[in-house]
Amino acid sequence: MRIGIPRALLYYYYYPMWKVFFEELGAEVVLSSQSTKGILAQGLKYAVDEVCLPVKLSYGHVLELAEQVDFIFLPRLVSVEHRKYICPKFLGLPDMIRRLDKMAPLIDVNVNLYRKNVDLYKAVKKAGSCLTGNKLKIWKAYHRSIVALQKYFRLLQLGLIPEEALAVLENRVKNEPLPYPVELNIAVIGHPYNIYDSYISMNLIKRLRSMGAAVYTAEQVPEKIIKRYAARLPKKLFWTLGQRMLGAASHYLDRPDISGIVHVAAFGCGPDSMTGDLIERQARAMNAPFLNLTLDEHTGEAGVLTRIEAFLDMVRWKQAGVVGL
Repeated sequence: MRIGIPRALLYYYYYPMWKVFFEELGAEVVLSSQSTKGILAQGLKYAVDEVCLPVKLSYGHVLELAEQVDFIFLPRLVSVEHRKYICPKFLGLPDMIRRLDKMAPLIDVNVNLYRKNVDLYKAVKKAGSCLTGNKLKIWKAYHRSIVALQKYFRLLQLGLIPEEALAVLENRVKNEPLPYPVELNIAVIGHPYNIYDSYISMNLIKRLRSMGAAVYTAEQVPEKIIKRYAARLPKKLFWTLGQRMLGAASHYLDRPDISGIVHVAAFGCGPDSMTGDLIERQARAMNAPFLNLTLDEHTGEAGVLTRIEAFLDMVRWKQAGVVGL
């Protein structure tokens, strides 16, 4: 059995878990290609206009897999954390995809941990039942997948980006990567599918590294620290990813070794418009260099590169004590 997994959305958080789970049950996991102009063009052709850029891109990844696999794993994500929600477009994505012609059958189990975490195993058991009726085998596969996910998160906290962490987990690392020259420490805050997809982010992280910046992201901050900083808000956030971004940004703004913050958002994302504004206000109050990058399918690479270069120049001038900064 061939199970397709789109390289989009929360793939950047949960792919190691999904991969190990299905492989333990005897399936072959097929991952869509790295994002390209062609994949995005396919997504733009079929996606509804109202969805954001990452969802449009996910259409393209699903369509690439449609005729290669027996099933496409596309969980219906409602909540991945107690008393928190995920974006409602994630909830409706399986229904939007299912209407497309010549689509492979979907495994669209309902993931809703809003009330209790035990509901996760219900979703896992339902997904596993597509491959086997052996409940013990499903439980063992689930346990091993959780172990793989924990290893992955530890690698992210050590400073690896998902691409690098997956290479370590899959034993694809042959040599130690050559170190980048580091002059500055820059926090990059955004949803994982915005900052880690090298196509839509225009290789933001690698560009910053090549320009002399060490990059810090929300995934490097332990959960307890994120929650402690997010609790400073007068009202509790009910978006899992929004809380992670705000908590991490507040943490990095408190660190004197962080030189500046880059916030990456997708055009048309309602939660991002609010969390981005809150982060910017905190940065301005603390006189911290701040750059907001808003991405959509029309964003030009040259413009983004110019803004990054100008931002890093501003950070260097501020550190050098140039008057007025």
